[in-house]
Amino acid sequence: MKKIVALMSTYFLILTSLTASLFASDVKAGIRQYSADIHTSNWQLSDDSRLQCTLSHQIPRYGEARFSAKASRKLNMEFELDMMLLPDNYSLAEVRSVAPKWQPGVGSRTLANMKLHKQFNPSLPKKVAWTMLSELEQGMSPTFYYNDWYSEQDKISVGLSTARFKKAYRDFVGCVGNLLNYSFDDIAYTVLNYQSSSDKFTKASQRRIEMIRQYLSLDPELELVLIDAYSDSYGGRWSNLKLSERRAAKIRDYFVQNGIEVSRIEAKGYGEKRHIASNDTTLGRGKNRRVVIQMQKQ
Repeated sequence: MKKIVALMSTYFLILTSLTASLFASDVKAGIRQYSADIHTSNWQLSDDSRLQCTLSHQIPRYGEARFSAKASRKLNMEFELDMMLLPDNYSLAEVRSVAPKWQPGVGSRTLANMKLHKQFNPSLPKKVAWTMLSELEQGMSPTFYYNDWYSEQDKISVGLSTARFKKAYRDFVGCVGNLLNYSFDDIAYTVLNYQSSSDKFTKASQRRIEMIRQYLSLDPELELVLIDAYSDSYGGRWSNLKLSERRAAKIRDYFVQNGIEVSRIEAKGYGEKRHIASNDTTLGRGKNRRVVIQMQKQ
């Protein structure tokens, strides 16, 4: 009987010591939370054009969250977490959808893992970004959890607030629906072709130059537009040179009439120089009757 009492006393001491140790560990370990409250939460459409749409959200004392989409052939989306202080070493953050306090009993779920790098802001791809927006629309808060790189015992949580989200989100969706269905890369180098012995474009090239005109009118970062016009060798060399010069000048004037500064445009005609195909065939001459438009950004 004495042995049983002694064993129970020892077990009680061990249990007490373990509980105290765990409690002390909980006290030492902490979690730093960053999120906007209902009074400071602010969602806004910081970019609203046919080239880019950005939905931004300030996180007090931490940084800014941004959802952005750009003009492209395919609908794209990216999420970026702009941190005031980048991590000191590589790590991972768990992205969870968390119910607000006024929805007790609603469980959270993991959406993704996000890589944290030393050199640049962390980001998430299209599918996860759209999922996060959907969760916010339903009243859930996407939240990032990771270990503090300066204190191994501490954790950090960064939450996106749902307050004042829906109005800004509707504006953002409207902006995304109005984006151009092509990007700068799609038209940065363009070859236009002409009808025979004419300064009139083929139908395909007419559609193409209209795309370029539209993009030029929207993008203030374009600093230089190079227009190089060429001809085939059908006819006299001098007349072909003058024809190519007229073609280049006509495109330059077309852009200027649509609001592009003439100082940003260089237009030259080269006549029969730099053929890219044989002039012995109709198809080859059609390829040589061309204008090359190149655009450069800042």
